Amino acid sequence: MIVMGICNCSYCKVRGAGGVRLKRGCYAGHVRILFALLAVGVASAQQPPLLGIMAEELTRNFEILREKGDPKPYYIAYSVVEQETESVSASLGTITNRGFRRRGRTLDVTVRVGDRKLDNYRTIAGQMAQFTAGIPIPIEDNPVAIKLRLWQETDRCYRLAAQRLINIQTNKEVRVADKEASDDFSGEEPATFAEIPAIFPFDGQDWAKRLRRLSLKYAKFPRIHSSGVAVAFDHEVKYFVNTEGARVAHGRHFSRISLSAGGKANDGMDLSTSDSFSAADPRKLPKDGDISAAIDKTANDLMGLLDAPVVESFVGPAILSGRAAGVFFHEIFGHRVEGHRLKDESDGQTFAKSVGQPVLPDFLSVTFDPTLKRLANEDLNGWYAFDDEGVRGRKVNVVEKGILRTFLMSRTPIPGVPSSNGHGRREAGAEVVARQSNLLVDASRTVSEKKLKELLIEEVKRQNKPYGFYFQEITGGYTNTGRRGIQAFKVMPLVVYRIYPDGKEEIVRGADLVGTPLASFAKIIAAGDKVDVFNGICGAESGSVPVSASAPAILVREIEIQKKESSRDLPPLLAPPTGASSGGGL
Repeated sequence: MIVMGICNCSYCKVRGAGGVRLKRGCYAGHVRILFALLAVGVASAQQPPLLGIMAEELTRNFEILREKGDPKPYYIAYSVVEQETESVSASLGTITNRGFRRRGRTLDVTVRVGDRKLDNYRTIAGQMAQFTAGIPIPIEDNPVAIKLRLWQETDRCYRLAAQRLINIQTNKEVRVADKEASDDFSGEEPATFAEIPAIFPFDGQDWAKRLRRLSLKYAKFPRIHSSGVAVAFDHEVKYFVNTEGARVAHGRHFSRISLSAGGKANDGMDLSTSDSFSAADPRKLPKDGDISAAIDKTANDLMGLLDAPVVESFVGPAILSGRAAGVFFHEIFGHRVEGHRLKDESDGQTFAKSVGQPVLPDFLSVTFDPTLKRLANEDLNGWYAFDDEGVRGRKVNVVEKGILRTFLMSRTPIPGVPSSNGHGRREAGAEVVARQSNLLVDASRTVSEKKLKELLIEEVKRQNKPYGFYFQEITGGYTNTGRRGIQAFKVMPLVVYRIYPDGKEEIVRGADLVGTPLASFAKIIAAGDKVDVFNGICGAESGSVPVSASAPAILVREIEIQKKESSRDLPPLLAPPTGASSGGGL
């Protein structure tokens, strides 16, 4: 960086290390020179106007608070997320929602007081800090209007930060534990980067016509009580500046088609099927023929489920399709390697002492890679250039041949992992924590899909079970990582088959996949040779963030199936209105 060598003061030598005492004149002069040079450097690369506005107000507020604040801030960051979205949804040939092109900006402010070793973000008794509020700011680059909001939010966040630090410093539990605790904030090399992608064309009128026609296909199935086809386009640009010198502007797009169908079985059980297609460029979403075929499949699957037998609780062998396995790993593994959990004493910390130890079968490796944009002919939803702390996203080999190597890290250090690896993420309005990106499960030993089913049948016979299970489609899942609760997970399948010893397959309903993580990992015995992708949105402490999970199909020696809760409401007594089953609309 060009800033190295401008000054010989102690601040320049350690560049922002917490707890360094500086002479006021030296520090303020250094900050003014630093930001002036950075402003020139970034401007020469045609920085976006908003980035310059943010940097100017950041400099002013930081200098004033360093002079007048008590306690003084040692770090401030501004983050602005700009989103431009458009969506269309239809059901039975009619438009049900039309989200015309919308654009908005949301500001988040981070203020850290104290020093890197102990600051206002320290987690105490499981309570994470919340300072930012995620407020809207003008979509036009008006310096006065934007700076006013930056100033107001900086003052508000500083007051909250200062008060919390005082509370932390007087907390006896913190004083006792502080001798062995890792720092609260890591030092990272500040990045300068500005690349805003051009927005792709999205023709909402054309999509409305297409969805009317496509959604009408569900009308051929009178037992489907609810159905829909939707498309959404999102263009996102993130702007980030901090007092260490980071100046980052980057963006991404994502488009998604969603199909859904729902009905009620004769015993009152609510059932649904769904499918989706994703692409960065909306022009690369599938053609109508492919969408139509997927509609037919979701409808026919639902018809089969409505008359299918209900499963009972079961423990035995099962195959998870690639998409199902991806969600399985995301829920029961991915959340447990998010580094911030190891700083929270209320968390179960499943793998806290497992680095260098086997946690998966030796033929499996797990990587998280936000730099990967495409895999298995699909665009990945968990891609990004920089995380939400201005750290460049990078590939992280978390498990190599079954051995745990590290954790996903934000700028919150943990013992043994002092730095970020580009996985500090959040939804606008939330605080940053370590989160998953693109999860990839790799198997060094694989078999064909046909062989995997043969192995399942062999395992059914060996265990003397009446059948095994095949989980084909999945809608999502959730997990509990807290220390007070049970270390368990639930994955919610949509389409499930029983596979009998003679090879017969039978669709069934009412199954949820449950269990505990360590027991489930130990029972994975084989993997398929084809990788599938599940794109989705993950909700956790820092809000909802886009992710993907990619995996081959896996065979599990023993898995637990729990009977799904059923509704007490029976199917409608009245017949559907005239014309509803032939496309007359609702």
